[in-house]
Amino acid sequence: MTIAITGSGSGIGAATAAALTAAGHDVIGIDLRNADVTADLTDPAAREAAVAAVLERSGGVLDGLVLCAGVGPHVPDPNFVVEINYRATVAFLDALFPALQKGESPAAVVVSSVASTHIRWEQNPINTGTEAESFAQAGDFAGQYAYASSKNAVTVAVRQRAEEWGAARVRLNTVAPGSVDTPLLRAGLDDPRYGEAIRNFTAPIGRNGTPDEIASLITYLLGPQAGFIHGAQFVIDGGMDAKTRPAAV
Repeated sequence: MTIAITGSGSGIGAATAAALTAAGHDVIGIDLRNADVTADLTDPAAREAAVAAVLERSGGVLDGLVLCAGVGPHVPDPNFVVEINYRATVAFLDALFPALQKGESPAAVVVSSVASTHIRWEQNPINTGTEAESFAQAGDFAGQYAYASSKNAVTVAVRQRAEEWGAARVRLNTVAPGSVDTPLLRAGLDDPRYGEAIRNFTAPIGRNGTPDEIASLITYLLGPQAGFIHGAQFVIDGGMDAKTRPAAV
């Protein structure tokens, strides 16, 4: 299989790339550095160039796509958070969909977050077109608002594409990790606004996840055993969502 992965340089993306490579697949990594295709995914022109590079390396045919590139709420500019987590993700989904349609048993997985449930789509400023004023009103916590909004929006984007992608026989799902021991999490721990909240965000299982654990779920969703799984979001958070929303079904 030929599989493209954004965010392949670290964290969940790097773990997924390593797992898929070890399984014998041809992985095309995309990241700001230390990748087969280097690109600043905040720049629409750079995204287009990255897509072109992926298509050239793959011969225009992909069997899998994993979209891991993302930043956390500690990033100073909330618009940067939305650009990477949501707009870049949707751009790659749509641009590489034709290549996936030519693949063998193709599937795509998008990394969302348990934070996607912290806001409703109807009130999401990305949906209502009120990003600037909403993030300004959030003050010091604009990053967290932008992060939850971006992950909610990308989850909705996947579900909105489920019918079209299913008709094309391309499976598409999201995984929603909780706290995972990645560089992104460690950067958040050092942030005076969010560090304490992150430390207190303790899952019932009593620890944070590891990138390898998230990668194992992504690998499964790309494989033939997951052939009837489509348009779904899989929470992988050590029980945190169940703890905070026990009646949500």
